[in-house]
Amino acid sequence: MTAARADVLVLRALGLGDALTGIPALRGVRRAWPDRRLVLAAPEVVGRWLQGLGLVDEVLDTVGLLAPLRWVGRQHVAVNLHGRGPQSHALLAETRPSRLVAFATPDHSGPAWRPDEHEVDRWCRLVRSAGGACDRDDLRLHVGAVRSTEALLHPGAASAARRWPAERWAVVARHLADRGVPVTLTGGPAEQGLCEHVRAHAGPGVRLAGRLSLAGLAARVAGARLLVCGDTGVAHLATATGTPSVLVFGPTPPLWWGPAIDADLHPVLWHGNGSAVGDPHGTVLDPALDAIGTDEVVTAVDALLASSG
Repeated sequence: MTAARADVLVLRALGLGDALTGIPALRGVRRAWPDRRLVLAAPEVVGRWLQGLGLVDEVLDTVGLLAPLRWVGRQHVAVNLHGRGPQSHALLAETRPSRLVAFATPDHSGPAWRPDEHEVDRWCRLVRSAGGACDRDDLRLHVGAVRSTEALLHPGAASAARRWPAERWAVVARHLADRGVPVTLTGGPAEQGLCEHVRAHAGPGVRLAGRLSLAGLAARVAGARLLVCGDTGVAHLATATGTPSVLVFGPTPPLWWGPAIDADLHPVLWHGNGSAVGDPHGTVLDPALDAIGTDEVVTAVDALLASSG
């Protein structure tokens, strides 16, 4: 990619949930450098969706930190919204920016990293240190959806540690269907088998969403009456679009990754504790998540339905 002199290069080469929690910081970057082109180094699909929403001007397709950034330019500002360094710092430093905005390391001065900080607050604090005003309220997105009567259930997550058992999802789906609430299961391409399994156990009245683009998924979530899911990307879509949601959390504490706004719209079920946090990338179901029963989820769902009419 050929860069203009006045670009700002932002690195956040992560997935959907990470992209969404970084939206307030991206808005802060825009405010700090309003006359510069904002280029986001991120996965193509997520980045182009953010570009379509007007949050960034261009996308540099980037996944993880293993390959050098395909960047040609000079005198740009580089902003590290990816990690604490030093690897992510080095990747941006290789582009030869005039300024690097990043957390402090032995080789770089900046704000101190705080391991127990909410993900939204962490990146807002970094960008504010560079003069970009932003806070949790900047999470909100408007994707133009019309509210429906549909309840969405999203049983999947990127790792087994964060996947509540399929049979329990089926119980919740069946409960909603018995109440006369239209139920649709959503999931990515790798989760179609899981969704089919849940539908088979849930019985009639439960549908599959089919293949959705990211924009299509966002519109579906934004238009839903209710979303039930775990700690995964669609949870942050519900927070951003104001769709009521019930969240089953574990092993990561919701204080780090839970809803940052509208707590009354997004009740979180969580049986963990801050002193024994499990591995969010683990290969077996986390005990904190396993401790959440279907009765708790059904109760939370019913209360949210009652409050939303």
